[in-house]
Amino acid sequence: MTPDADNAPTAEMPAVETAAEPEAVRAKSIPEAAVARLAVYLRVLSGLAEQGATTISSEELSQAAGVNSAKLRKDLSYLGSYGTRGVGYDVQVLVSQIERILGLTRKHKVAVVGIGNLGHALANYGGFPGRGFPVEALFDLDPDLVGVPVGGLPVSHLDEIPKVCAERQISIGVIATPPTAAQSVCDRLVAGGVQCILNFAPVVLQVPAHIEVRKVDLAVELQILSFHVARRADLAANGNGGGDAGAKGAENGSVNGHGNGMVVR
Repeated sequence: MTPDADNAPTAEMPAVETAAEPEAVRAKSIPEAAVARLAVYLRVLSGLAEQGATTISSEELSQAAGVNSAKLRKDLSYLGSYGTRGVGYDVQVLVSQIERILGLTRKHKVAVVGIGNLGHALANYGGFPGRGFPVEALFDLDPDLVGVPVGGLPVSHLDEIPKVCAERQISIGVIATPPTAAQSVCDRLVAGGVQCILNFAPVVLQVPAHIEVRKVDLAVELQILSFHVARRADLAANGNGGGDAGAKGAENGSVNGHGNGMVVR
């Protein structure tokens, strides 16, 4: 029988890469679903650290993150991290390990394209810089917006995307434009050296193989929620309350396993 990870000795990830397993190799072996959950664990752990917590058990962390403890221990094993019997996991150690494996030990400069209501909100959101994602460029086509500061940063014209992104070494582009403009904006971002794109436009982008795209389709998310509401109503009508509880557990596992339900590409 495999020993419980909480009962195994602590094995912190070394501060430097080893010849046997460089950190890049370790990161490459982590499934995408586990990466999404690691981000959730980091959010929980960071909050605990701010409250002064020093240790946490796998059961406590799994409940706070909404996953089962066996899956959590499997995810943390990708980091080379194991708990200590009777103590659990060191919060600061886990935060450092997850930040390193997610590439958060260096800043990723962000550009927001499309300064409408959503773009304004993203440009003014104070949580990005503190988490290593400073917004360094804003773009729009509206002449009434170009040159106007938003969140302390002047808006540039769409035609300047390749030049400005290259000069400011932007690595992540956020597309908050109407769907008709999204592909053209995407092409400009790629031309400017942007490596990753977060797309809020309801359209599938065509990108080179080396470009990572995450798509946030709010209409799809609402439709998924509608499905769960309808299913619970059907279960309640059929007197299947226990089945609904089990279904909710499956829903949580699915959501946390796929980056909060975001549709990729």
